[in-house]
Amino acid sequence: MKAIALFVLLCFPIYITAQKTTIHEEKFIPIGGIEQWITIKGEDSTKPVILFIHGGPGSTLSQYDDAMYGDWAKDFILVNWDQRGAGKTYGKNAPSELSEDYLINNPLTVEQMVNDGIELTKYLLEHLNKRKIILVGTSWGSILGIKMALSNPEFYHAYVGHSQFVNFSKNMDYAYQTVYKMSKQANDTETLQALESIGKPPYDNAKSYGQLLRIVKTTEQANTTPAPDTWFKISPAYNNEKDGNDRYNGDDYSFINFVGHEKMGIKPMGAEINFDENALEFKIPMYFIQGAHDILTAKAINKPYYDAIKAPKKDYFLLPDAAHGHNQSVVDKQYEVLKGLEL
Repeated sequence: MKAIALFVLLCFPIYITAQKTTIHEEKFIPIGGIEQWITIKGEDSTKPVILFIHGGPGSTLSQYDDAMYGDWAKDFILVNWDQRGAGKTYGKNAPSELSEDYLINNPLTVEQMVNDGIELTKYLLEHLNKRKIILVGTSWGSILGIKMALSNPEFYHAYVGHSQFVNFSKNMDYAYQTVYKMSKQANDTETLQALESIGKPPYDNAKSYGQLLRIVKTTEQANTTPAPDTWFKISPAYNNEKDGNDRYNGDDYSFINFVGHEKMGIKPMGAEINFDENALEFKIPMYFIQGAHDILTAKAINKPYYDAIKAPKKDYFLLPDAAHGHNQSVVDKQYEVLKGLEL
């Protein structure tokens, strides 16, 4: 009887299909020697996994209600990650008040955060029983996304970059020159005076970069369709004093590390970003989604980069009513690209 049973199994193997289940997890997991916060949401555990790599750095997405991407949960498993130095991950590992000593003694590096992203990917592959996942990076997150795609392409179906950074110096120089020119054409003396007071980048302090980026954001907003206010409603579980304080301090901490601050000896993470020279050949499909009115990560910088890269498949989408941030056309295009992937 045993021999007959074995013959039947060998000739007529039983294929066990994955069971469809709903996933809703919000938790800390060990990544890179510290506890880091992730959320995993999906209505069907058999669907593809998207790892969102937020911008900022420090601008987490996990705290928002599901108005922006919630509808996607029927087609994908959505993973948000509070990166090292941001949101609940910052709150778990840093003091309640951000001090100069903490900034000086706890630097962030791009390499460290890329390694975190790879370690998280390995966890997701095992935890969710997947062969590969999809990377979606926005702004600062597009820096980590490019490096993760280069480092371990075997883990990823594709990379979708939104507001793609290419070269920190080029991006900042272009942003300054553009808002200066636009302010002059509009005879906006107040903005011109602010720009002239800080001068052209590079700067040796985070405050000047912050001033420039506030001007850039204001200028972009005047020319684009805004996102619905409902997208940025804080979920009740995150709408409390501690989480709010951690997001605020984490944003400052991450930003200072991104642009640097010479007096405190903090080296800028952004200074090493030069994808024109060291990120041109990819083994996975690459897609860029770009706002036509984006000044910080402008088409003038990332379209020539896109043209130069080599990948099995690539495409570039220019959205006429978008700038650097999210709006409905950005989210719609992301969904269109992701649903069209050959997995």
